[in-house]
Amino acid sequence: MNLDTRISILVVDDDDIAIEMIQSYLTREGFLVFTAGNGREAIEILEENEIQIVVTDWEMPVMNGLELCREIRCRFTDHYIYCILLTSRGRNDEIVEGMASGADDFMVKPFNPPELLARINAGIRLVGLETRDLVIFAMARLAESRDTETGQHLERVRQYSKRLAQEMAKLPQFSQAIDGEFVRLIYQTSPLHDIGKVGIPDGVLLKPGKLTHDEFEIMKKHTIIGADTLDAALKKFPKAKFLRMARDIAVAHHEKWDGSGYPFGLSGIEIPLSARIVAVADVYDALTTRRIYKDAFSTDYAEQIILENSGKHFDPEVVKAFESCKDDFVQFIDQYSDEVDEMANCPAGV
Repeated sequence: MNLDTRISILVVDDDDIAIEMIQSYLTREGFLVFTAGNGREAIEILEENEIQIVVTDWEMPVMNGLELCREIRCRFTDHYIYCILLTSRGRNDEIVEGMASGADDFMVKPFNPPELLARINAGIRLVGLETRDLVIFAMARLAESRDTETGQHLERVRQYSKRLAQEMAKLPQFSQAIDGEFVRLIYQTSPLHDIGKVGIPDGVLLKPGKLTHDEFEIMKKHTIIGADTLDAALKKFPKAKFLRMARDIAVAHHEKWDGSGYPFGLSGIEIPLSARIVAVADVYDALTTRRIYKDAFSTDYAEQIILENSGKHFDPEVVKAFESCKDDFVQFIDQYSDEVDEMANCPAGV
């Protein structure tokens, strides 16, 4: 079955000409547009369809725009619906009344179509943030339930990844690739790097000793399992940048700069930048914390390993960034220690 992945917008107005104009414009812009002549009709459409944005007139028969906004806030709680209220009213007290009803934005008629589009795109960003945070939270908790590392491991990796990205953003060669959004996304999505471990058998995942060749081949599949899981989500939300970055990290954080990694043997800049950053963060944390099969190494020894593997395992530019902020890494170890996690009775995640 082909799923329509366009943003769904419901336009509500008792003026047929206004509805036709807005519907035609938004359809040309690539949206899936539903229409209703009043608030009551709109409620029926909302009950049958997953609508992300509602653009509604204030003054309508049967149920006006204010009443519709209130109904939406009371009845539709499974996902956030962004509401834009259209009206010829423009006094401050009327604007306050409209916003108090549950409207997110307010436009005075006659309105400019490009302005409406800009306001809709602002709504999409807000709705997308909610979707992103929910998906990341759910997936990270799923990963924790099967992985042998603690939740503090995930917190340290995201802090390391964020700090590396911030340091690399200072370099001219990364000024276009790493901006504020990239830093936010790698902080949010790096905890999903090992989500594919949910598909690895306990006998392999939880084995206290060294893995055999065959067991290691099974373990390596967690990268593909993670990518497949996130690809399924991407089919539903193809424009979600956070899912694309999470997928890149999950599938490629065990690739190596010299091409000797897995699962595809990618090398150099063939490896997504986000995965190259998380690779350093993940290995550093693996070295400096106790695992079921090893004791923790010192931060000095971990630093030595990272530096020695520049141009081999790791992107040399990421290693340079690491050298610049390695003292922050040591602070993160103290701040997000596993002892704190255990004292809080947090379940161990691996």
